Amino acid sequence: MKDSVSYSSCVSFSEDSLPLSDFLGNLISRKHLSLHTVTAYRSDLIQFFSFLSHHLALADLNTFDPEQLTLLDVRLFMGALIERGVQQRSIARKLASVKSFYRYMLETGHIKSSVFSYITTPKFPCRVPGFLTEQQTARLFDEVLPSRAHEFRKPEKNALAESFVSERDRSILELLYSCGLRISELIGMTIECLDLEGGYVKLSGKGRKQRIVPVGQPAVEVLKKYFEVRRNFFRIHVEGEAGNALRYVFVTKKGKKLYPVFVQRLTRKYLVSVTEQKQKNPHLLRHTFATHLLNGGADLKSVSEMLGHSNLSTTEIYTHVTFERLKEVYRKAHPNA
Repeated sequence: MKDSVSYSSCVSFSEDSLPLSDFLGNLISRKHLSLHTVTAYRSDLIQFFSFLSHHLALADLNTFDPEQLTLLDVRLFMGALIERGVQQRSIARKLASVKSFYRYMLETGHIKSSVFSYITTPKFPCRVPGFLTEQQTARLFDEVLPSRAHEFRKPEKNALAESFVSERDRSILELLYSCGLRISELIGMTIECLDLEGGYVKLSGKGRKQRIVPVGQPAVEVLKKYFEVRRNFFRIHVEGEAGNALRYVFVTKKGKKLYPVFVQRLTRKYLVSVTEQKQKNPHLLRHTFATHLLNGGADLKSVSEMLGHSNLSTTEIYTHVTFERLKEVYRKAHPNA
């Protein structure tokens, strides 16, 4: 079922009555949200006001007074989403987007009152993230990666190119697990962000929040080998825009900057051999990073800082995973368990 509500009404936004462009611009310039997140906000708002246009039989929204929105209007919108099979979490997100827009209109003086002052966005239990066990992680790096590298290498192909791909893929997986990176942080990482001698990487996460994360020694060694192969490869194979893109740590064989789908396919290619988890994406390694740290005794605040979470409660989801492990240890070890 698609997460959308479609209506034939054509919605036109007035800069005076509905300052949508200003609100979205504020999300970028002041809140420092990503373009992907801002696009989601815009989609949610257009969907909501499309519903209102249809529900209130408006020719356009220039005649709509946002202060006249009622609790019934909001409930009818939620009801329409439920009827179309939209998931509860998506409904909560859409409601949060509209509530945020109304809060912005209050703060900027576009309206003097808001029905959302009386509406609480529904909360849902956080889903416990999937992760690799320590045995699965060891198998990934000690068995799967070496065997896959041999499997994908073809004698008739350029040996240096094959070596570049192999070392790059391993470096990507090692760094995702070693540092708990988001996919956007991995893709946007430039050479100057990485200090292999010091053993750390400088990252710019959500909201452009800066942080420094240690890089484990296995990842450091793999990256050193990758950079050596990379230098040799691009000394011979420099094509098109390679010169500009090579400022990024990870690039394609043509020297171009990686993109999200590329990294998602890459991680799935290797993770499929070690786990039956439904989501075999880069975030699985980020979850694994956090879970293994907490299992090893790391404190929650330190893990939160390394993950780049702005709120400690966001990191607490991983304690559910470690608590399950503790219960299992207790059941096996305690005589009265």
